[in-house]
Amino acid sequence: MADITRRAGWRHLRSAPTAHIRHQRRGRLVHDGEGLSFWFRPLTAALSEVPVNDRELAMAFHARTADFQDVSVQSTVTYRIGDPAAAATRLDFSIDPDTGAWRGTPLEQIATLLTETAQQHALDVLARTALAAALVDGVAAVRDRIAAGLAAEPRLPDTGIEVVAVRVVAIRPEPEVERALRTPAREQIQQEADRATYERRAVAVERERVIAENELASKIELARQEERLVEQRGTNARREAEENAAADAVRAEAEAARKVRLARAEAEAAREVGEARAGAQSAWLRAHAEADPAVLHALAVTRAAENLPRVEHLTLSPDVLTGLLARLGGGEGGTRP
Repeated sequence: MADITRRAGWRHLRSAPTAHIRHQRRGRLVHDGEGLSFWFRPLTAALSEVPVNDRELAMAFHARTADFQDVSVQSTVTYRIGDPAAAATRLDFSIDPDTGAWRGTPLEQIATLLTETAQQHALDVLARTALAAALVDGVAAVRDRIAAGLAAEPRLPDTGIEVVAVRVVAIRPEPEVERALRTPAREQIQQEADRATYERRAVAVERERVIAENELASKIELARQEERLVEQRGTNARREAEENAAADAVRAEAEAARKVRLARAEAEAAREVGEARAGAQSAWLRAHAEADPAVLHALAVTRAAENLPRVEHLTLSPDVLTGLLARLGGGEGGTRP
């Protein structure tokens, strides 16, 4: 919308670069162009503002397919006004000289023209297309048909309108039909998911079986190794016992031989000691046999005295002394010649 200011019966208009301004005074074109700024008198001026920028027009309408199914079409048409003079003469783009607002609704007229034209061509395409084909390939077909139809529409160039692009966003059936169409796909997806789940489970079971077999093989191998270890330990123990027994036998034989030698040595020593004692005894006996009886008696008394306790005092009675002297005297007489 143009910016208009008031100054003592005059008006000043300042437009945007995307707006084409046409200023007529008394039927004569005074100003014509984009982004203009000028003074004018409101009582003698006829002003038109035509936008020349690209505009997006969203469309949504219903159609029916060849198999009598209702669908909704969502599309967008990009257009611009390429001939502002033709658009200003065919549509009411006049603005109020005091406010700068459009007096009519030209953009709504253009939207109605484009929508009805696009809808006509879209309905013609979808009426010859089944629902399944429309949902699969209908977007491209409808887009191409709408673009071709708008390009061939004679009212658009006469009005100065140029179609820049056509986009079809979606073609969708009724909610109930859409749910019914989704059901087989969902079931197929669910079946694929179940199949994938079963395959994962089968793979997991197979892996568990392989793991169990590996564990069992490991246990069997471990048992075999333990069996060989037990056998080896038994062999080692038996060999050790045999070696210990052999060592004990050798030690026993050595000990027995040592004891035999010791016994023989002891017997020999005992024999020699006995012989020595016997020789000493024989010599002692021979010495006693050859000795004087008085000497023997004296030796006997001496030996007895050695074995008796100490005698501090000895008292001899006359009888004992008389007898002893008599014996000594008799002995001496007997020994004399």
